Amino acid sequence: MAKQGTWYCPTISPYYGDWDRADTPGGKRDRARAATHEVSFKKAVNAHLKIVFGTDIGGMPWTDSMAQEFKRMVGLGMAPMDAIQSATSRAAEMLDMKGEIGVVAPGAFADIVAVSGDPLKDVTILEHVRFVMKDGAIFKNDLAK
Repeated sequence: MAKQGTWYCPTISPYYGDWDRADTPGGKRDRARAATHEVSFKKAVNAHLKIVFGTDIGGMPWTDSMAQEFKRMVGLGMAPMDAIQSATSRAAEMLDMKGEIGVVAPGAFADIVAVSGDPLKDVTILEHVRFVMKDGAIFKNDLAK
């Protein structure tokens, strides 16, 4: 993948929900599937592959925050800033839109989110967005933690 410049787009979170009991064949399958993806992701991080944030949300309830993927990525060895960039500037690069999206800059299509903490210290804070600016309009979430 590295030689060819192939992007790795994992989606880890769906493999952690709705598991059967551990002592059942289905439960063993569920845990083995998650473990396989953990190994693959760790290898990709260690090989410095180009990793972009996955959004295969169909594998989990639509009401669950896709931001939980950040804690999975960080929990499996990715630095918090790398996880954030996988969803912003690296995603833009993969789409050949570097400088147009995934960056806050003049002329860029920049939607902005804000949280009430430092996601570099606790990446799970990204699951609780307090503020969104989209096309210049401001939206606040007074219910976020």
